[in-house]
Amino acid sequence: MTLGYYDRGATPFYACRLDQRFSYCLYVPEDYDEAADERYRLIVAVHGTNRPASEYRDVFAAFAREQQCIVLAPLFPVGVTGPFELNDYKFISYGGVRFDHVLISMADEVAERYRIHDRWLMHGFSGGGHFTHRFLMLHPDRLLAASIGAPGMVTRLDRTLPWWTGIADVRERFGIDVDPAAMAAVAVQMVVGADDVATWEITLSEDDPRWVPGANDAGRTRIERIVALRESFEAHGIAVRLDTVPGAHHEGWKLIPAVTEFFGEVLSADHPPSTTTSAPPATSAPPAPPEPSAPSAPSAPSAPPRPLDQGV
Repeated sequence: MTLGYYDRGATPFYACRLDQRFSYCLYVPEDYDEAADERYRLIVAVHGTNRPASEYRDVFAAFAREQQCIVLAPLFPVGVTGPFELNDYKFISYGGVRFDHVLISMADEVAERYRIHDRWLMHGFSGGGHFTHRFLMLHPDRLLAASIGAPGMVTRLDRTLPWWTGIADVRERFGIDVDPAAMAAVAVQMVVGADDVATWEITLSEDDPRWVPGANDAGRTRIERIVALRESFEAHGIAVRLDTVPGAHHEGWKLIPAVTEFFGEVLSADHPPSTTTSAPPATSAPPAPPEPSAPSAPSAPSAPPRPLDQGV
């Protein structure tokens, strides 16, 4: 298939062929050459609850140009599995939809059109952090690196607790066994704002449809919960880099420089520098886009206004 004008740079949204309720957009470096042989790494940027998919695509574009990557930003719309349902994709399987299979299908479509490596770099913030660490557990063979940003609720490698707090019933739910040894082959970053301490959105009561045993046991705040997740990973032999970003509340854009630094180090280790020199990864993230306030969540009137990509 010959690439056209809209197939490079920031692309339109494409409907996923597996399930056209879902879509994705890409960033493809403008100098991508169909006639060349080199393959590109795929960066999968998973949005949070507010669904700013194209903004996540854009915020990784400069890094992708420098590092010869293609960015895939999926869009999992609100309301697919039920009216106004916000949280379904975060738990991988929900309402009859396997969101991991949807994403894999999207990546397979990209591989039909562009030369990409089999293993991806994935980052998700907040709701995207939910998705990323659970996808890592189920599909470590798909990932070169996973950057897990400030998930509000975490799945520990605990075989005494059911999904989603633990992994006791993963085989029954997904037909997959969690393999910590395979996860250990993936470079893992966990990243959270140093001031990300609000609890109003992440503390579940027993009448919440998301509640399962152990729902609040990993800690009160996102910081405490990501530390508990790291400890669970490390107890199973999975090395974790934990970045706590000074001056950041639950603000995904402020974490991006730490993420691109991590990805840059992973890519440098994967492909040691030759005669071509890339810009230092720590400075490769573009300026953060503006973060206009959004109204407080209706179910929690006392909640503070949310920046652009805030959510569980």
